[in-house]
Amino acid sequence: MMNRVVITGMGVISPVGNEVDSFWESLVNGKVGIGPITRFDTTGYKATLAAEVKGFDPSVYMERSDILHSDLYTQFGIAAAAQAVEDSGILGTVNPERMAVYFGTGIGGMQTFIDETRKLIEKGPRRISPFFIPMTIANMAAGMIAIRFGCKGAAMPSVTACASGTNAIGEALRAIRHGYADAIIAGGAEATITELAVGGFGNMMALSTSTDPMAASLPFDKRRGGFVMGEGAGALILENYEHAKARGAKIYAEICGYGSTCDAYHITAPNPEAEGGARAISDALQEAGITEEDRVYINAHGTGTPLNDAAETIAIKKSFGEERARQVLISSTKGVTGHMLGAAGAVEAIAAILALNKGIVPPTAGLTEPDPACDLDYVPVTARESSLDLVLSTSLGFGGHNACVAFRKAE
Repeated sequence: MMNRVVITGMGVISPVGNEVDSFWESLVNGKVGIGPITRFDTTGYKATLAAEVKGFDPSVYMERSDILHSDLYTQFGIAAAAQAVEDSGILGTVNPERMAVYFGTGIGGMQTFIDETRKLIEKGPRRISPFFIPMTIANMAAGMIAIRFGCKGAAMPSVTACASGTNAIGEALRAIRHGYADAIIAGGAEATITELAVGGFGNMMALSTSTDPMAASLPFDKRRGGFVMGEGAGALILENYEHAKARGAKIYAEICGYGSTCDAYHITAPNPEAEGGARAISDALQEAGITEEDRVYINAHGTGTPLNDAAETIAIKKSFGEERARQVLISSTKGVTGHMLGAAGAVEAIAAILALNKGIVPPTAGLTEPDPACDLDYVPVTARESSLDLVLSTSLGFGGHNACVAFRKAE
């Protein structure tokens, strides 16, 4: 008999708020967090806008020595995890050997990689920091979160590009379901608004080249021309339902479905037939036990790239059936946050859970000229009140990774 799994804590660092309440307020009101890049001189770059985190102070969450010896992506991850842990009240209620960390990232410590490469070229190998490797590697957010909170179960990073955060949550679900842990800190973090990443994504024609922050990230809009890079972190506490109930924990939702597939098609482009994406959604729906009466919301991947949004529309139609798909409320919050890459799935799962709890669907900001190829109800511009029964969050990553998680209110 499999364990039920619930969400008992959440934390967010984002371009539109550095805690859950301000993040949600921005989503609902369509407050766009995109602006000119301030981290470096963008002269000569194709893309000059990004969704940067503002006003982040790592010293609120970390000691000075840990700040100096960690990349920004790890700092974001620890901050979001600290919020989620505090929100849940989980510490001291679980045997440390039964508490794990599943925390993803798409790229890891890219700014550290750039800084240390510059040292190598300009000053020679002896000037490379002895902390270069641990600051750069993609498992370090998971590792430092485990150290911070004494989690002696598995500490696993998921590295599946833009699906990393969603896969972390889904694999954590399976671990608790099958008895390998009682509680898991799950999520994702990313900090890649750097010269190299913006140049690289720009040269592969993935980024929006708009100079208007209000018309740059345009999911499902016919004017869309690429995604806007974002950054930050999202963290959730997944917990065995019986354990959470016994300690009187606040329960946000039950995580009731997960699907994970691969297109096995192309290193960056989604399969135009969307078979893999549809199967991930269908698997999550089957596990969640969807019924005809369920009122459904999907926080879509919706990057604002021409290929992704059209393929995701096809995937939703295939998984629900054409008629039912038109009854589903769908939105992409990337119109507000930009694309937070490895953090996106975790932050968007939180958005879906908040929609379930509050009965409000956040809008797809900027969607004023719908694309005929994206002809479902993408909740344009204005938030919509709706009593929801089942919410999903979908992620589609480079490499053909597809992931979907589903949530219901816990009963």
